[in-house]
Amino acid sequence: MGSPANGQSTLSGWGRVPVPGHEQLSENLEAATRGAVLCRGLGRSYGDSSLPANASDKVVATRLANRILAFDPETGILRAEAGLCLADLNRLFIPRGYFTPVTPGTKFVTVGGMVASDVHGKNHHIEGCFGAHVRSLRMRLASDDIVTCSETENPDLFYATIGGMGLLGHILEVEFKMHRISSPWIWMESERVGDIDEFIAALGHAAPRWPMTVGWIDCLIRGASLGRGILMAGRWATPEEAKAEPPPLPRNKTLPFEFPNWAINSLTVQAFNFAYYWKHMDHRGSGVVGTEPFFYPLDAVLHWNRVYGARGFTQYQCVLPRAAGPRAVREFMELMTKLGGASPLCVIKDCGPEGKGLLSFPLEGTSIAIDMAISADTQRIVDRLNEFVIAAGGRIYLTKDGFTRAEHFAAMEPRLPKFLAAREKWDPKRRLRSAQSHRLFGDPA
Repeated sequence: MGSPANGQSTLSGWGRVPVPGHEQLSENLEAATRGAVLCRGLGRSYGDSSLPANASDKVVATRLANRILAFDPETGILRAEAGLCLADLNRLFIPRGYFTPVTPGTKFVTVGGMVASDVHGKNHHIEGCFGAHVRSLRMRLASDDIVTCSETENPDLFYATIGGMGLLGHILEVEFKMHRISSPWIWMESERVGDIDEFIAALGHAAPRWPMTVGWIDCLIRGASLGRGILMAGRWATPEEAKAEPPPLPRNKTLPFEFPNWAINSLTVQAFNFAYYWKHMDHRGSGVVGTEPFFYPLDAVLHWNRVYGARGFTQYQCVLPRAAGPRAVREFMELMTKLGGASPLCVIKDCGPEGKGLLSFPLEGTSIAIDMAISADTQRIVDRLNEFVIAAGGRIYLTKDGFTRAEHFAAMEPRLPKFLAAREKWDPKRRLRSAQSHRLFGDPA
């Protein structure tokens, strides 16, 4: 949140594109959400899903409502307020032998946000999304009534809320099941991969053997080396493999200033990608690593989003279905490199079956995510990529999106009518809304 020279307060997502608005902080979500239009946690969604459609909308920040309300060490079932941060959850429970069943690529996210985005991680092909492990939700509806929902109680509300971007109600409490872990360390193997076809094959070979896989791709290289990168696979280390001492506490550095807009360009990204790829001198490597560098490498530098400068940035993330075949992934990479939008960050992941959340992102196939500095060309690039994804039968991730057109989202999302019907039932006046829902669903501003 910032205060421009004209004195008007603003809010922004992780992409650092501000809109007029302000948030209200409160430890008491039950009281604060009465009459609210939107809730937001730590503001780490890249686009406009946690931003108000109108500057006057009441936006409640949940991050002070962060208490753990109950935990059963026998079953691993935990109930917490929606503002509990994953970083705090990890700090408290990893030493006790528990870890969240699914984690996204940042620990700076609230459990309410994890439900609203139905986050996925490196283990999606094994564990699915976070919503698959949620047992119940306590929510304030648009009517200001407070209800509980689960698979058996108000199930239509439950499944529309999982991945529903906060548009069905304000999440007050989340109950989910933690997983036991064998040690606080990860056994990781990494492999340098020569091109995108080899990458798809390597992901396929790794999936049955490893519970966690992810890859970094050089998104600028063309020709025979298109899609070259590093594949990383991991599992929890056994007590025998683990080091005797716990992993060191993270010593986060902070990017103290905003980079100039020209800092991220094709030349600097090419140099970074070349160095990162060839830094992995051995074709394969293995060893024990801590949870921080394995799950959250970017979190080591606080405010790393400043590297894109004042113009801000977006992330385009899509999933291409397995049925479209490896050729679709190659053609998508060819299109992406042709269109431009240079970035040092391009991530590829293997996704398992589609979840039950009505707008949950993953489906069985290959996910590709790329950061792009915002420019006059961004809308054209997103349009072209979306047209390709629609033709391939894929979809985009709403948590990362700030540019998709309403007609494109409708074309790629056959579950949308069911989601909109749930909204019509639980919020017929569309009191709950965001800048994203105004853009994609025509909600009033």
